[in-house]
Amino acid sequence: MLSCDICGETVNSEPDMKAHLIVHMENEIICPFCKLSGINYNEICFHIETAHFEQNAPEKNFEKLAAVQYGNSDRKNTNLQSTAEVTSGIHSACASNFPKESSESLPKDRTVKHEAFYTENITESRKYQKSREKKSGLSEAQGSIYETTYSPPECPFCGKIEGCSQDMEIHVKTKHASLLESPLKDCHQPLYDCPMCGLVCTNYHILQEHVDLHLEESSFQQGMDRVQCSSDRELAHRLQQEEDRKRKSEESRQEREEFQKLQRQYGLDNSGGYKQQQLRHMELEVNRGRMHPSEFHSRKADMLESIAIGIDDGKTKTSGIIEALHRYYQNTATDVRCVWLSTVVDHFHSSFGDKGWGCGYRNFQMLLSSLLQSDVYGDCLKGMAVPCIPKIQSMIEDAWNEGFDPQGASQLNNKLQGTKAWIGACEIYTLLTSLRVKCRIIDFHKSTGPLGTHPRLFEWILNYYSSETEGTPKIVCTSKPPIYLQHQGHSRIVVGIEERKNRTLCLLVFDPGCPSREMQKLLKQDMEAGSLRQLRKSVGNLKHKQYQIVAVEGVLSPEEKVVSIG
Repeated sequence: MLSCDICGETVNSEPDMKAHLIVHMENEIICPFCKLSGINYNEICFHIETAHFEQNAPEKNFEKLAAVQYGNSDRKNTNLQSTAEVTSGIHSACASNFPKESSESLPKDRTVKHEAFYTENITESRKYQKSREKKSGLSEAQGSIYETTYSPPECPFCGKIEGCSQDMEIHVKTKHASLLESPLKDCHQPLYDCPMCGLVCTNYHILQEHVDLHLEESSFQQGMDRVQCSSDRELAHRLQQEEDRKRKSEESRQEREEFQKLQRQYGLDNSGGYKQQQLRHMELEVNRGRMHPSEFHSRKADMLESIAIGIDDGKTKTSGIIEALHRYYQNTATDVRCVWLSTVVDHFHSSFGDKGWGCGYRNFQMLLSSLLQSDVYGDCLKGMAVPCIPKIQSMIEDAWNEGFDPQGASQLNNKLQGTKAWIGACEIYTLLTSLRVKCRIIDFHKSTGPLGTHPRLFEWILNYYSSETEGTPKIVCTSKPPIYLQHQGHSRIVVGIEERKNRTLCLLVFDPGCPSREMQKLLKQDMEAGSLRQLRKSVGNLKHKQYQIVAVEGVLSPEEKVVSIG
């Protein structure tokens, strides 16, 4: 058995004693006047009665004791019932004879019992004090020493000693109010509120320093915000620059690809010209078994000879079609009211060497074949023959060198020989003008009829061929050369126009894309109307956005040729 030295309670084992001591530590009793602790309840009551009896009545002392022990100083319970409850709780926590009970387990007449218990405690405390004095034989001198051991309270700020704790509390609140967390409400000292955080200061200079700290903190934060904002702007600027760089790089790549595509399309990709393409195609035909090697060498020799002398070998030419058309309209055509035909024209179609890009050159050959058979142009074209494609390229370059069409020359890098570059109406005009053939370009840059048609183009061609005709014969063989007709991606030659009985117009067109075997069908004596289907083009057949024509109008004098250069 173990006995508690504080309260005398006995326990069975050492762990029980430790748990019992923890209860004493949690419920330690402290004197509310001099902070004395470490003694039991009866001793603290004896101490208060002997050391502080003259300062306060017993009831008030026990109220303070309860307030200090349990932190209930804010409750103004001055009645005897509350005092007895707190005192009973303290007594039950310290004395082993009275187990601790909650306020809920108290009987309904607890007020009467508490008052009796309080009176009994006071009486027992006095008896206990007298018995201790008798047993220990304490003298008055020893009693005075006990009282001086617990001296009156001393001010922690100025060291002044007061008679009791109440006087000391009043002294601190009045004399040292500025040092407390909140100043005394009854004090008339001026107060200063911080305009930024609401802190109450009793000194203006302290408030000023406090506000300065706020301003410094705000200035620092603004500086940090400016630095952050500047950093964000720099980051956004760098990201924008990177995005612009990527976009420009992508645009440049697309432009290069489009430019290369156009170069390939218009024969400016340095992949060779007429000669190289002709040889490659013939070799391919040999590899496929469509051409005998001996034929390959024969054609190659003819091609090289043609290029050397600059004259077309005539292997793609079909002659006599205009005469065949005259016979057809005279004998067979019953749905045609009137037809106008140009002068005699030979048809030239594309070969292996210029397939896909040579339509402009082949149309020039057709146009020139008509001019060479007319006496009107015999002087300016004297001694000429229908040139081969490489020769035509050389002739256009010579015209550029004379000063014709500098803009067109720059677009084609002033070079045509050895390329597969396309030519159009401007190059045809330049070449004819350099040969002193008078001509002009007419643009039909927009549709003039319903559904994207160009009825004015048909009317202009009709006026061109019918301007020399008097009366209305069925067949009119004019002295007009054929017309060069250009649209996006292709060109053809107009060799006549027919007016049907229903007053609709149809152009008669030679297409260089039509092979010789198809054109030779027109040379038959019993030519049928279906054979003309490849020549006839009605208003509804020509629906390209824009058209250009080159019309020959005569011969230029040497002076007029020089003027046309300027």
